[in-house]
Formats: sequence, C-alpha cells, structure tokens
Amino acid sequence: MGRRWRDGAGSLIVPGDADGEDPVILPLELAASYRARTKGLLGRDALDGAMLLSPASGVHTFGMRIPIDVAYLDRRLTVLAVRTMRPGRLGLPRLRARHVLEAEAGAMAGWGVKAGVRVSVETA
Repeated sequence: MGRRWRDGAGSLIVPGDADGEDPVILPLELAASYRARTKGLLGRDALDGAMLLSPASGVHTFGMRIPIDVAYLDRRLTVLAVRTMRPGRLGLPRLRARHVLEAEAGAMAGWGVKAGVRVSVETA
C-alpha cells in the first residue's frame, strides 16, 4: 500500500470523534520530492493548515523561525506520535514512521490529531 504523492496542494481530513463531531478538513501542502522535503517549512513565519513530508521518518527544526507540531504517521496514515519542537532541534527518526505531518505549534491538538487517529489525504 505504498503511496507516491507529488509536490502540490491537497486536503488533510481528520475524522470526527465518537461524539459525532464533524471531520476537520484542512489545507495541506505535499512535499514529496527530495528538494521540497528538504526545504519544508524553513524560512516561514506561518503556515495555513499543514505540510506532509513523504516519505519521511524524522525532521529537524534548524533554521526554523517558529515552533511546530510534528506528527509521525505510519504507512496507513495512522498517527504514531505527536511532538512539539522548538526551532534548532533534531527530532530522532521514529520506528515505523513513513510520513511526517507538520503544522504550527498547538494546531494539531485543536484538530484532533493525536496518537491512534487515522487521517486521510486528498489531492487535487
């Protein structure tokens, strides 16, 4: 079930919870090429929505201006862990992680992105 995305835009869908909440649909930037993954969020002061780095199992925040939330996803897009990283940090690669989702610090909790949640991605 290997996914191959291209650099570009899409949507991140976070399912609603058991209480019947609606899913959260967010703008998503896809960084699938080596060049796009390497650049990531470097040099940005803000991000509308999230960025998906694929394939990726770890990230760093050297050269970043803002703290970010980092969610490690397995091959089925299930969240393995979520961490908040300040600029200038090295995140160790996560076992079983195939994709990394990045967003502004604090955003993922509000979206319901947490360990065990399976997100989905739609591309244009």
